[in-house]
Amino acid sequence: MIKGHGDDAYTYEQKMVSDFSSNICVPTHQHRELMAHLASRPELLSHYPEPEPWSLERKLAEHLGIDPTCVIVTSGATDAIYLVAQTFRLKPVIPAPTFNEYEDACRMYGPTKAGTAVWLCNPNNPTGHVYNHRQIELMMKQHDLAIVDQSYEGYTSSFVAHPRWACLQPNLLQIHSMTKTYGVPGLRLGFITAPPRLAETLRRRLRPWAVSALAVEAGKYLLEHSRELRCQPDLAEARRLRSLLDHLDGISVRPTMTNFMLCHIERPDLTALQLKDYLAARHGMLIRDASNFQGLTPQHFRVAAQTPLEDDALATAITQFLNLQP
Repeated sequence: MIKGHGDDAYTYEQKMVSDFSSNICVPTHQHRELMAHLASRPELLSHYPEPEPWSLERKLAEHLGIDPTCVIVTSGATDAIYLVAQTFRLKPVIPAPTFNEYEDACRMYGPTKAGTAVWLCNPNNPTGHVYNHRQIELMMKQHDLAIVDQSYEGYTSSFVAHPRWACLQPNLLQIHSMTKTYGVPGLRLGFITAPPRLAETLRRRLRPWAVSALAVEAGKYLLEHSRELRCQPDLAEARRLRSLLDHLDGISVRPTMTNFMLCHIERPDLTALQLKDYLAARHGMLIRDASNFQGLTPQHFRVAAQTPLEDDALATAITQFLNLQP
C-alpha cells in the first residue's frame, strides 16, 4: 500500500477549510437519512454479517438488471483490486499514470500464470481521461483479461460501459465503488461485475464476513434511495476551475472529463509538496501531491473542484505562492 493518498489532513496540525485533495464529491445532504436508518438497527452490531453479502448482491443485481451470479460485493473497490490480483496472477499491463494500487496489488501477488491482464481506471485517476468503448474492446482482444476500474463512473458525462456488458464478455471484469457513487468512503463498499465463470473463480477466494453488517444494510438503503442520495459532481464548475488554473502563469492543466484534474508546476525549482505545504499552512487548503503516481514528476499535483468560492480562493492562493518565489 502506498503512502500519500489524498484526504490526508491528519498529517497537518492546521485545520483545513477546503479539501481539494479527495476526488470524492461531498453530498449536500451529509447522509443524515442514512445515519438515522443505521441508528434504528442496533441489532446489526450484535450478530455476524452474512459470510458473503448475498442479500446486497441480489439487490445490486436487481438494481442493475443483471444476474446475481455476475455480482460480487467487496469491502471497497481497493479490496476488489487485491482480490482480482490474487486470483488471476497474470502479468500486469498498467498504463501510467494511474491508481497505484493496481501495481502494488500485482506486486504483492506476483504473476504465476501465462498471459497478460490490462488494468484500466475509467475515468482515470489522476488524469480524468475516459477510455471509449472501442479502446476497451481493442485491449480485450490484446490481453487475456481486462480489468476496468469504474469507481468514478458516476463522475463523468462521458459514456462508461454498463455493468451488464461485463456479464456478457468472456474476459472482462469491472470494479465499481459505492464509496464514490454515494460519497461514503468510511463504509468501504464496492463490487465487481463479471461473467459467471470469472465471478465464480473470484468467489472461491473470498474471505468470510469480509463486509460488515452495517455496510450491507447501508448499501441496501443507498440503492433504495439512489436517485436522491447519489453524488452529483458539478462538472461545469470543474471545467471553470480547469480554465482558471490553466491560465495561471506557471501552471498547466491536462484536459479532464470528470470533477478532478492533473496539474503541473512549470518551474523545475518548485515542487507540488512545497505548494501543498504552503496552501495548508497559509490558507487551510489541501491538495493532492501527485508525485508518487508512476510516470509523474515532483511538479505534479491533483485537485478536485469544490464550490465556486473555494475554487476562486484556490486560484488566488496558488498565484500568491508563485509570486512569492524568487
